[in-house]
Amino acid sequence: MSELQPTNAAETAAAPGATALSSPVKNRPTVARHGRQKRRTGWAAALGIIAGALASVLVAAGGVAALAAYQLSGNIDQEAIAADAIPLPPMVGAYEGGFNMLIVGSDTRAGQGGLGAGVGDSGELNDVTMLLHVSDDQKSATLVSFPRDLMLPMPACKNGGPATATAVNTALSYGGLDCAVKMIEANTGLTIDFAGLVTFRGVIAMSNAVGGVDVCTTGPIVDPYTGLKIRSAGTHTLKGSQALAFLRSRHGVGDGSDLSRISTQQVYLSSLVRTIKADETLEDAAVVYKLANAATKNMTLSKNLARLDVLASLALVLKDIPLENIVMVQYPSTTGVTSPAYYVGKAAPITALADKLFAALRSDKAIALDGDALNSGRDAVAEGEAPEPEETETADPTASPTPSETTTTTTIGGIKGQTAGQYSCAVPF
Repeated sequence: MSELQPTNAAETAAAPGATALSSPVKNRPTVARHGRQKRRTGWAAALGIIAGALASVLVAAGGVAALAAYQLSGNIDQEAIAADAIPLPPMVGAYEGGFNMLIVGSDTRAGQGGLGAGVGDSGELNDVTMLLHVSDDQKSATLVSFPRDLMLPMPACKNGGPATATAVNTALSYGGLDCAVKMIEANTGLTIDFAGLVTFRGVIAMSNAVGGVDVCTTGPIVDPYTGLKIRSAGTHTLKGSQALAFLRSRHGVGDGSDLSRISTQQVYLSSLVRTIKADETLEDAAVVYKLANAATKNMTLSKNLARLDVLASLALVLKDIPLENIVMVQYPSTTGVTSPAYYVGKAAPITALADKLFAALRSDKAIALDGDALNSGRDAVAEGEAPEPEETETADPTASPTPSETTTTTTIGGIKGQTAGQYSCAVPF
């Protein structure tokens, strides 16, 4: 990506409240959407797994559903974002139309039982920032990962905001979940309808609830910074602290940058999505309840999202989106830029590609990836190295399928990522 240049200082630096896009964030609706009867079971993408878990509990647990719902609702912490100013009506059936959800992974050490030892627990950064866009026709979903060191304009938040570009991962420290939402809205032109924040403990608890997540590596990965210890190449089932260490590792994978870390996170998340979507998971009420309980105990949700009926309605939308229509991409960025000075040691946006990506999402187009979308800390799995789900057992696991059943699709060359149905391996540093 070295030939692609980031935005210049005038384009990237901005005063508080400024946006990185000429298109404003769309106006928020004045009338809340109503649910519609459409689908019957739940599933969720990436760390948004909580929605599917809760929906499955509500629909699949039979006579204990009401008790389970009552217990789970008592677990959920809430924090308001701008979209919560418009309360949603009671939801019955699937949520109507598309939506945008921000998923933030907090690196706080407070209350985490010693996780992340060696770093103080005074402060909080958004270690992971992901935007999930579900199309209005509910046939495709795009998950955009923002590098933690990506330098973007910061809008004004309750704790202020710098006059120049700052790292995306500082948004929580400037005003909590609401500030993270404002920063992503300002730099994408998309309105965030829902938001959730998950802690270290949440990642660990959810990986344990599914019995571990299978990840492939092309060699051993040992990262003393996170405690990750994978001793050989091949497929490894990660859970507990090792699952967390894999998601947080950047010194052990690819080129050692945060961009490679996002690539390996997508290796993990695509496997997690396949695990959750599998019939044996959805049909096991005990596993589903463990997932929901683990998630709700370790997440803070925006007020509308914290409602169990809303969670279930969103999950009903997500359940039937095919794996090949769930595309996980990196925010287009590069490292090694030295001017302006605030890019040194950070990730700089590749403005032209970012503009294309978010213009497509604002136009509700499904994103397709070209043949060079992997790289950057991850390789395609050679045929036969990883098991394939029954429904795709004749497919080529190295292929990146074109989204199906979608009205409008656009391929953006240079975007890095993969689909949830695509097998890939993490590459050691």
